[in-house]
Amino acid sequence: MKLNAVMAGLVVACAHSVAVAADSPAISVILDGYYQDGARALGAREDGFGLGETELALSGAIDDQFYGKATVVLATEGSDTEVELEEAFIQTLALPAGLSMRAGRFTADLGYLNNQHLHTDSFVERPAVYRAFLGGHYFDDGLRLNWVAPTDVYWTLGLEGFSGDNLQAEGLEDPKSVGVYHLYSKFGGDWGTDHSWQLGLSWLRNENGQGHLEEHEEEEHEEEADDEHGHSHSASLTGRDLYVVDAVYKWAPNGNYKNNFLTLSGEYLYMDKPFEQAGGEENIPGNYDGWYLSAVYQFSPKWSAGLRYGEVSAAMAHEEELDGQHHLHFEDGKVKETEAMVAWHHSHFSTVRFQYTHQSDDLYESADDHILTLQFVMALGAHGAHQF
Repeated sequence: MKLNAVMAGLVVACAHSVAVAADSPAISVILDGYYQDGARALGAREDGFGLGETELALSGAIDDQFYGKATVVLATEGSDTEVELEEAFIQTLALPAGLSMRAGRFTADLGYLNNQHLHTDSFVERPAVYRAFLGGHYFDDGLRLNWVAPTDVYWTLGLEGFSGDNLQAEGLEDPKSVGVYHLYSKFGGDWGTDHSWQLGLSWLRNENGQGHLEEHEEEEHEEEADDEHGHSHSASLTGRDLYVVDAVYKWAPNGNYKNNFLTLSGEYLYMDKPFEQAGGEENIPGNYDGWYLSAVYQFSPKWSAGLRYGEVSAAMAHEEELDGQHHLHFEDGKVKETEAMVAWHHSHFSTVRFQYTHQSDDLYESADDHILTLQFVMALGAHGAHQF
């Protein structure tokens, strides 16, 4: 939808919340069920019938100065159910000069998808690079300072600090209490009445993202893949510096998104990963990277279709013995995903989606090549405006 319209919608939503009594918060429930034939590398959905994340949210104005929201997620794995507090934050409403602050637990405003709730996605799961680098979507305890510039072109600049628990490297000793710092900026605007765009840049510094490189790390990659088939939001691949570039373009005739529209989006993520060997040896330079491109077209008020392709690649350490000594060498592993979906939307509150995924995986070697998924996502109660 048009960027200016989205900003106006969010302002209206906050103003409406202010008008609601403090003892009457908005309540919503998101239901996510599916049947899936196969499983993805680092995916949260298993083979067979299952439930995705059931989301329970309370939100509303605390007074004319503050807004609050709490979101509890119930996720199932087999017969086990995990309960997790995904959001619990307060947001300022009336700071001067375009400033705002958010404190508590919330999703990082990183890239294009991360700040959006999973149930708003156009595909069954986040791209492979998100699952590997961010555990699907990165939320944490922290503080955000954001500034919106008084310019004709939408421009925002923000700084976030988090504990960094979900991005912490395995085996890290003495982690820092503030482990993640994130600096980001977004630009956007409209071309006439039919076109809108947004560009984002992010730099995330992870002070706790570098562990020690041990022997047999290729076996650890496979074990991590098995562990991450559950609903943990911890990242599988960690590093010191993460750089993200994201872009989105939206088209709708006369700016009317009710009947048909097109959304093109993509992100590139690059992670600097110096491999620190045990025993105090010097760091070995390395990196991970990944990207995706997505196209979603709503060709009628109730039907949409989409295509997405993405990759994530990483250097895997292998041990070999030469002249009686052990040496480490690195080989690139890669996950490639091609996805096609068609979805029926009876209303803004209900979606039934069918998706086919073809996956090539020589990084974790734990997933199926062909995956079919039938998913329903239903929203009960108050449902806030979606992000751009």
